[in-house]
Amino acid sequence: MALVGNGAELEVDEDIFEDALETLSVPSRVDMATSSQHLSSFDSKQASGQHRTSNVKRSLSAKVDLRSGLEECAMALNLFLSNKFTDALELLRPWAKESMYHALGYSTIVVLQAVMTFEQQDIQNGISAMKDALQTCQKYRKKCTVVESFSSLLSRGSLEQLTEEEMHAEICYAECLLQKAALTFVQDENMINFIKGGLKIRTSYQIYKECLSILHVIQKNKVEQQFFYEFEGGVKLGIGAFNLMLSLLPARIIRLLEFIGFSGNRELGILQLREGALGRSMRSPLCCLTILAFHTYISLILGTGEVNVVEAESLLEPYLQQFPNGSLVLFYHGRIELLKGNVEEAQEIFRKCISVQEEWKQFHHLCYWELMWIFVFQQNWREAYYYSDLLCKESRWSKATYVFLKAAILSMLPEEDVVAMKEDVVTLFRQVDGLKQRIAGKSIPTEKFAVRKARRYSPSLPAPVKLVLPALEMMYVWNGFPLVSKRKDLSENLLVTVEKAEAALQSENSSDYSVDDDCLVKLLKGCCLKNLQRPLQAELCFNHIVQSEKLLKYDHYLVPFTLFELAFLYKNQGEIDKAIKVLETARNNYKDYSLESRLHFRIQAALHLWKKSSSD
Repeated sequence: MALVGNGAELEVDEDIFEDALETLSVPSRVDMATSSQHLSSFDSKQASGQHRTSNVKRSLSAKVDLRSGLEECAMALNLFLSNKFTDALELLRPWAKESMYHALGYSTIVVLQAVMTFEQQDIQNGISAMKDALQTCQKYRKKCTVVESFSSLLSRGSLEQLTEEEMHAEICYAECLLQKAALTFVQDENMINFIKGGLKIRTSYQIYKECLSILHVIQKNKVEQQFFYEFEGGVKLGIGAFNLMLSLLPARIIRLLEFIGFSGNRELGILQLREGALGRSMRSPLCCLTILAFHTYISLILGTGEVNVVEAESLLEPYLQQFPNGSLVLFYHGRIELLKGNVEEAQEIFRKCISVQEEWKQFHHLCYWELMWIFVFQQNWREAYYYSDLLCKESRWSKATYVFLKAAILSMLPEEDVVAMKEDVVTLFRQVDGLKQRIAGKSIPTEKFAVRKARRYSPSLPAPVKLVLPALEMMYVWNGFPLVSKRKDLSENLLVTVEKAEAALQSENSSDYSVDDDCLVKLLKGCCLKNLQRPLQAELCFNHIVQSEKLLKYDHYLVPFTLFELAFLYKNQGEIDKAIKVLETARNNYKDYSLESRLHFRIQAALHLWKKSSSD
């Protein structure tokens, strides 16, 4: 049973499997609060003015009750959403080693900064902060002997024996453990770290499942608790996020995870997060932001591109009212407008998002990425280049991808313009291979793709072999065509560009890359035609690629991805069974091609939706 723990579970020594060895002494209990409060009602002005005095009042005592911890963590969240990132940290820092909620809040902000900067020092700071947070949470978890731990495996009666404070400690511990696991994966490529990360995730998942059981017991027995809604919010966030994210995984991975105790139910995950977002707990904004991330990003990159914009708008609206200049809120606002096809409005919102704060440049980088793609959609190559160049200079997230995109965008401009800009496309493409990185011991798929494509500019070749429409190929890889589908004018302009490239290829001499280039152009053309509601012409393009399968020499990913597009054509024409059969062919008959995992994520999402609608 993961729930009841002693200090043996605390992570202290990084040289051993930390979840099972170290024992800590037990400090005295923190006093329980005597009244509840709707924490999310605190606005940023209250938080900004009160966070200093609250620390002064508590200076005579090292104790922080549960009510104060929840209250000030809610204040810090509002400060964060108001772009007052340092104030949020300073509010939480003094009590991060005394209060579980101060510890959770403080370490979460430090971890978020590490993930956004990708700087090794920030990652180390995040790991250190999360280790301290786990120690703090451990102080408040139920302590038991080895005999009691064994008996808890045989009986669930111990669930009802936890105090309210101990219940919150379990939720906080699970959240911290999950975040530390994420940082463990990006820390380095050591296999031991990879295993540690997996064990932490499993432990976190087990704790959440036990907390869900506690929640059911409380509801069934109608137990009175002062901060029940806060515990409920934590359970809904954890269970919801786990179920949603696990449900996205390809079928073969899900079967493996189910064998070791995981499960993922998308409908349950969305329902839990939706209920959490509409609740009144401190974690309600976090539930909301998780759903927004799913609707505005994950569904597009790892899903079918069919997004619930209506729900996303509805969830974001109250936060737009409360935090009209909040960077995170503005960013999601921009994404929603982009998904609606309001490209120009999205552009202005992302620019506003950049202008409202300077403290965390990482939010600027997110907006640079979005603005770069907006200008790619509009084929404004100079502006797209400007933002790709900023990403190359300022962001560490994926230098290989940024440099490849910069070179790809420059490739769309006339050579004399590139020279005038003092850039060299060949040199940029040759830099890509040396910039790739590894996470959890694995290369990043999009970086591997960029490296493979850039080989056409290798100095070992007699002469560089120019890529055909590389910026539009990357637009396809990042699933940009569904975004453009809302705009007939943009789709028509893209089709003109693709057809020009198609005509140019037909007039060139044949080479080793001719078939691959022709098939790529046909894929891009088919996507434009599909967006323009010309399915028969799109199908001709896609079938041409499938028929050329045995002639492809390098870009073998084109066939399974084309089958995915064909399946969507059939689905849109009402031929669901035929569409599912094509998807299963793409999933089962092809392997070892570029971006395979990304396509498998999309296939899993489509099969989930289509089989469900077919059975209904």
